[in-house]
Amino acid sequence: MSDGLRAMWMRGGTSKGLYLLAEDLPGGSCPAPSSALSARDALLLGVMGSPDPRQIDGIGGADPLTSKVAVVRRSVRPGVDVDYLFLQVFVDRALVSDAQNCGNILAGVGPFAIERGLVAAQDGETPVTIYMENTGQIAVARVATPGRQVTYEGRTRIDGAPGTAAAIPIEFRDTAGSACGALLPTGNVTDQLDGITVTMIDNGMPCVLLHADALGLSGQETPAELEANAALRARLETIRLAAGPRMNLGDVSQKSVPKMCLLSPATAGGTVMTRTFIPHRCHSSIGVLGAVSVATACLVPGAVGHDLAHIPEGSAKSLSIEHPTGQMAVIGHIKDGTVARAEIIRTARKLMDGTVFPGPTRAMEN
Repeated sequence: MSDGLRAMWMRGGTSKGLYLLAEDLPGGSCPAPSSALSARDALLLGVMGSPDPRQIDGIGGADPLTSKVAVVRRSVRPGVDVDYLFLQVFVDRALVSDAQNCGNILAGVGPFAIERGLVAAQDGETPVTIYMENTGQIAVARVATPGRQVTYEGRTRIDGAPGTAAAIPIEFRDTAGSACGALLPTGNVTDQLDGITVTMIDNGMPCVLLHADALGLSGQETPAELEANAALRARLETIRLAAGPRMNLGDVSQKSVPKMCLLSPATAGGTVMTRTFIPHRCHSSIGVLGAVSVATACLVPGAVGHDLAHIPEGSAKSLSIEHPTGQMAVIGHIKDGTVARAEIIRTARKLMDGTVFPGPTRAMEN
């Protein structure tokens, strides 16, 4: 790989990541042998500069939100345009994980697929149907393509990203239980873990929801204040490790799921306030699919969050999930008393298109 790797660097929602064609990576064939996947992951560690807290010898931004990868291929599935595999490259560990989706990085998949010629652009707007390999979900992203060209310019603003850009509406289909096998994987609306009442839920992202005040918090603390609280982080990890097997995720000590989400009353007119650990760093905002799972819990009577939430009338319920840098709107469509599908609005921007040169091959953790 001394000649480098064709790549696009994009902001997707409130994250940044590397967008690659599967065919350009080791293991590009499907299914790929484990040796090829190991070579792929070692390559990505070298690209990002992991493991190193600064990622100084790679393009990663020393934060989980800027050390992400989207691997995209033309799909052979009926009714699907492209397959998307999300990979989380850990910052200070030699670990690449495919244990979760990323709805923010998903926002860039449609534009990337059109720009790489995997999907033909239509005049005005181009829908891109995306199969998310991590969890077997389907999403449909609508990309602005005036004159059959992707545009990133627009007037839509999302909290957590500066400026404005073209809106990318994304509809999620059949997300309930995508990783855990059921919306409420334990079969219970609430459970007790380490003496704390929690709701374990998976509507696109496995999450453990807790009342902030159950841990002696207001829920208004900054991410930096929460990260500095060593006792809190240890308590949350104890709960997370206990939740893993009960959510059908097994031993999660080496996984980035489930996310831990502290809920408190909204303060800015939204539905509920959140502070999310992903899982060991406190998110500066909230992940897209994490917000979908939180919004869904708010619609489930008896769940952690339902007691705090302001729920609108009607079958299409717009919920505004507050987070440290603003709010994220989730529209939950109710059918037969359950959330049938969810929509969010994201934006994306192409930052760089060219060649990235990996550093020395890193040894992978087991």
